[in-house]
Amino acid sequence: IKQNVRCFFLRRFSVFSCFLSISPISLFKYYLSYLSVHHCECLIKQLMMTSWSRLQKITTVLFGAVGGASAYYFYTRKQETNTVFNSWTTNFQVSQCGKWDSNWDHRDPASLVKPLKKDSDTTDENKHNEKLEKATPKIIRHLILIRHGQYNQSGESDSKHYLTEIGRKQAAFTGDRLKALQINWDKMIKSTLLRAQETGSIISTSLPQVPVENCSLLEEGAPIPPEPPIGHWKPEYYQFFQDGARIETAFRKYFHRALPEQTKDSYTLLVCHANVIRYFVCRALQFPPEAWLRISLNHASITWISILPSGRVLLRGLGDSGHIPPEYVTCR
Repeated sequence: IKQNVRCFFLRRFSVFSCFLSISPISLFKYYLSYLSVHHCECLIKQLMMTSWSRLQKITTVLFGAVGGASAYYFYTRKQETNTVFNSWTTNFQVSQCGKWDSNWDHRDPASLVKPLKKDSDTTDENKHNEKLEKATPKIIRHLILIRHGQYNQSGESDSKHYLTEIGRKQAAFTGDRLKALQINWDKMIKSTLLRAQETGSIISTSLPQVPVENCSLLEEGAPIPPEPPIGHWKPEYYQFFQDGARIETAFRKYFHRALPEQTKDSYTLLVCHANVIRYFVCRALQFPPEAWLRISLNHASITWISILPSGRVLLRGLGDSGHIPPEYVTCR
């Protein structure tokens, strides 16, 4: 069949070749080349139309996906930015650990006075109010917590934990700072460990009129397992059991609102240790006590806590070491 078709075309092209003076074979090849080019062009057009149609579909899908994602993002973002969390709005709830216990020291006047009876009269109410007035503190109690200076940490016992030369200078700078405040300090209470004893003695040279007391409850220790824990400091749990009770006892002894009979603000200096101070700060502010190790204190730094008559606690300064020259500031 192919041979017959070829002969048919050759006979037809031989007629045209006579007029064009071209051999039938050459004219036939020329026609085949023309058909091939024309066919290729058609194929290319079809491919281009198919590719363009497919590209249009892909582009439409992509733009639709991007547009939908953008609309969802801006919609949710608008909802988030329109949500207001203020302490006076109804959509804000105070967490359990954020609530303040006004009777944290068990010295709230309402807890010290016998409550009224249901059938009490005006006279009973007046007497009750007078008792409340007598039980209410009038002044502010200030506690200034001072960390000891840098000490020799290579010692195996407390007798070897004496202050370094830098630590002695740090204590002297802190003494000068306390003197410059021109406050009538009521007393200084020192931890019985050597480094706190030496720090307090150096401070006393700047405050010679301030009475000094010693208290073993203020010694360094492990108050409570910290959260989060750290790898390089892992005391035994019996240490937390022993030290925690002692340090908590020290907190309850010194941290409370003033006595009702006091007539002027009191200022007490406590020279002790970093773990003790950090635990005191968390307990006084009613923060989770497990967070104590998240705080860092420099040597001979000053932490100032004030207890108001209402029982509110103010942290006026935490680890203040600005009075120490930079070249003498250390933490460990």
